[in-house]
Amino acid sequence: MMFTCTTPGCTDRAHGHGFAAARKGYAAAARARRRSVSSKLVRDRKGRMLRVDIHCHYLNRDAAAKLAHLNPAQYEPSVKYASAFTREVNVKQMQDRAAKLSTIEVRLEDMDRMGIDIQAVSPAPQQTYYWTEPGLGAEVSRMVNERLAEIVAKWPDRFVGLGTVPLQNVELAVIELERCVKQLDLRGVEINPNVAGKELTDPSLNLDRFFAKARELDIVVFMHPIGFTQGDRLMDHYLNNVIGNPLDTTVGASHLIFGGVIERHPGLKIVLPHAGGFLGHYWARMDHAWRARPDCRTVIKKPPTSYLKKFFFDTITFDPEMLRNLIDKFGAAQVLLGTDYPFDMGEEDPVGLINSVPRLPSAERERIMGGNAARLLKIRR
Repeated sequence: MMFTCTTPGCTDRAHGHGFAAARKGYAAAARARRRSVSSKLVRDRKGRMLRVDIHCHYLNRDAAAKLAHLNPAQYEPSVKYASAFTREVNVKQMQDRAAKLSTIEVRLEDMDRMGIDIQAVSPAPQQTYYWTEPGLGAEVSRMVNERLAEIVAKWPDRFVGLGTVPLQNVELAVIELERCVKQLDLRGVEINPNVAGKELTDPSLNLDRFFAKARELDIVVFMHPIGFTQGDRLMDHYLNNVIGNPLDTTVGASHLIFGGVIERHPGLKIVLPHAGGFLGHYWARMDHAWRARPDCRTVIKKPPTSYLKKFFFDTITFDPEMLRNLIDKFGAAQVLLGTDYPFDMGEEDPVGLINSVPRLPSAERERIMGGNAARLLKIRR
């Protein structure tokens, strides 16, 4: 990772130093916010529904620096399966966008420019660090989560947090999940669609315990890809992002459906980025397979789309007609404004995209802009 702070005694809060000392302060602030909330939907002083971005990232420089000696890039599909030219472009992008990723004051200016009132800010996708030894993974997760909580405590009107947990060890993951929600007031967690190449339904991971706890705590699970893990054929032309990211989401969500996770844990609030990957737009094939083949019915009792409809989807389609189709299939209540800030594959004008969707009633537009996210994330004022 290339965002590290090497200045001894640095006191820049944007770098995330001193999070342990700040814990009591932001925990108290979180309790105060919970006591003062009302039951009304989130609106500004003019009565406009606030616009909430479900899909945006923050890079924790201290966590990156802590693991830099382990060469994290060797474990990241987005780096492993990339051409030399793509890696060169990625390095330039990271240099250009470093401030956006880690400096809140820059982020706030961009949010105002884009018309975003609140971000549900989650870690940079590679900062799940599932490849680490579980104890180290738990330690780094705590670092990432405490910095996110610190950001929310300092700017409570602009951010809510989605943390991370070490899914490579379900016991540690459940412990950190409870801490995220009960101590840090984070509203959910970001996970990847696989755990260092293992499917989320792999019996060795026993992640049903994690999903059960997520359902019990009634929090958001934001499932973000980091490139396809078998990306040998996707190295050129940035294909392991262009195709690989939505493909990884498609595979991960399919395992959750066909493996019965959604059936066993009804009420899970799982958000799929990039408009659900390919699954959100080519769903009929899996229903056909479920009807045609017994090996597609070994676990689930209903057609796969009956479970797919329980997921939530962001608006990152880059096309109003495609977004219109997503809304038509899954309903406006399942669609949330997303930007993928601050990456170049993100949506720069999320409000304009939603406003350009044909035949979209104003009530549905308001829900997609922020009402749905406010409900899922328990944002009230």
